[in-house]
Amino acid sequence: MDILKKIETYREEEQRLKWEGTFADYLDILKEKPYVAQSAHSRVYNMIKDAGIEDVNGSKHYRFFSHKLFGLEEALERLVEEYFHPSAKRLDVRKRILLLMGPVSGGKSTLVTILKRGLEAYSHTDRGAIYAIKGCPMHEDPLHLIPHHLREDFFDEYGIRVEGNLSPLNMMRLEEEYGGQIENVLVERIFFSEDKRTGIGTFSPSDPKSQDIADLTGSIDFSTIAEFGSESDPRAYRFDGELNKANRGMMEFQEMLKCDEKFLWHLLSLTQEGNFKAGRFALISADELIVAHTNETEYRSFISNKKNEALHSRIIVMPVPYNLKVSEEEHIYTKMIRESDVANVHIAPHTLRVAAMFTILTRLKEPKKNDIDLVKKMRLYDGESVEGFNPIDVEELKKEYPDEGMSGIDPRYVINRISSTIIRKEVPAINALDVLRSLKEGLDQHPSISSEEREKFLNYISIARKEYDEIAKKEVQKAFVYSYEESAKTLMDNYLDNVEAYCNKNKLRDPLTGEEMNPDEKLMRSIEEQIGISENAKKAFREEILIRISAYARKGKRFEYNSHERLREAIQKKLFADLKDVVKITTSTKTPDEQQLKKINEVVARLVDEHGYNSTSANELLRYVGSLLNR
Repeated sequence: MDILKKIETYREEEQRLKWEGTFADYLDILKEKPYVAQSAHSRVYNMIKDAGIEDVNGSKHYRFFSHKLFGLEEALERLVEEYFHPSAKRLDVRKRILLLMGPVSGGKSTLVTILKRGLEAYSHTDRGAIYAIKGCPMHEDPLHLIPHHLREDFFDEYGIRVEGNLSPLNMMRLEEEYGGQIENVLVERIFFSEDKRTGIGTFSPSDPKSQDIADLTGSIDFSTIAEFGSESDPRAYRFDGELNKANRGMMEFQEMLKCDEKFLWHLLSLTQEGNFKAGRFALISADELIVAHTNETEYRSFISNKKNEALHSRIIVMPVPYNLKVSEEEHIYTKMIRESDVANVHIAPHTLRVAAMFTILTRLKEPKKNDIDLVKKMRLYDGESVEGFNPIDVEELKKEYPDEGMSGIDPRYVINRISSTIIRKEVPAINALDVLRSLKEGLDQHPSISSEEREKFLNYISIARKEYDEIAKKEVQKAFVYSYEESAKTLMDNYLDNVEAYCNKNKLRDPLTGEEMNPDEKLMRSIEEQIGISENAKKAFREEILIRISAYARKGKRFEYNSHERLREAIQKKLFADLKDVVKITTSTKTPDEQQLKKINEVVARLVDEHGYNSTSANELLRYVGSLLNR
């Protein structure tokens, strides 16, 4: 009954929000809330802004798109700040068609859908409220009722600019139903809905021979001509085209550049002058955001055609490239799987990450600098710290190829291969190796991959496999080291004693013989080398550790095993190196003894409880790492 209760609550809320009154009443609302009279572009911008904007490392992140689009922060910032923001300020940008251009499955359609659903929800809020002349099929702006010669006076009094003319139908209604008394014209609050064709429209091209221009601009209702006597009577016209119905909101023009030219001509005056021609009427005013999307090949073909020059200047192209961050690509796959019927299948940790690594490698271009390879570039783009590089280097890398991200493997291909793995394996768990194998097999079936690209992509699968080998070893390393936690703590205490003596230029006392000894340089270096601390950098690293110990001591805290991330990693690696033989034997013995079996069970339990594996994937991981160590 919960869902029925929610439906009832929603219905009651919609009834509560409904409003109807005269034009005079509407003016009272405007005095109190002038933002109600905002333009379509302004409404979209305010909807995005009202959801919240965060500053992340100097770039803007819009909460409106959070958890819906991943890895497109730069493209979204450009879209909002270069198109929606100036359009909201009534600058000339609003007189342009917004054309999203990017590769297949890059998020263009998803972006438009998010804007549509957002407008539907926003129209139910106070800030996004929209009012229209009651009974108007185009839900016309009530301010169009104000005569042109009074609009300057209206601006002086209300601070609101009025653009556009009253439609032929409402002009007739004003005279016949209201006797020309503007103040008595009924106004109602409307709510955007794509399903009900209110404020949101979608136009999709079909066969140019059969598609009618009426799909865009409406058509004559021949059954009413006998009643009204003329085709030019607005009552004999159906204002039900997509341009009519999308008035006050937005219209999605799907695959615009595939459209016949006659459909695009109507957009010329709509974008530049805010009106379009329909039937035997004067120009009809419309205030709407037109969003189209296409791929790069079609766009290049479109602009190379001289006949399209008039439309070129009325289009603003916003590139929507593929995401280039591994962690964000992982989020895309997680979202797509969560929305499918295979969400109950266990996907071992790092599986999606490794698949994402392969995908991102196919989208990146080889760096021009010799001191960086593709893997380092991938890590830098994902926000990881790479020794010898800083954020300025990342910005320089991005400037090398302005079109980076416009080609490569698309997310749908990867999800198709993951789905294929799940269906084919018919087990409760899949891992990174299963997915990499499936990606490799699928390259032969991919229709648009050339033999040259295939060789390159096979190489990227090998790189992703090497990355996974390191991840797998680290996972098992952590789980084994935890099983030897006491050993790890003892090793760390021993290292810290030596570091303290080294920094303070003291001697250490042997706990058994009591004699004084120099700090054990061999022990310290064997740990520091695990994380790449050079001979020249060892002194600074040891002093940093000592400062951290002192800081903890001042606060009355004890310096623990987890108190310094890099030291912990070094201790784990050192212990794992010392334990490697034990791990080899334990993971590769077909008939382990009781002690080995106990150790395996401890490690499996650790992987399941703290690292997100299930028993199947944990045992597969142990077997794989055992085979790696035995090579």
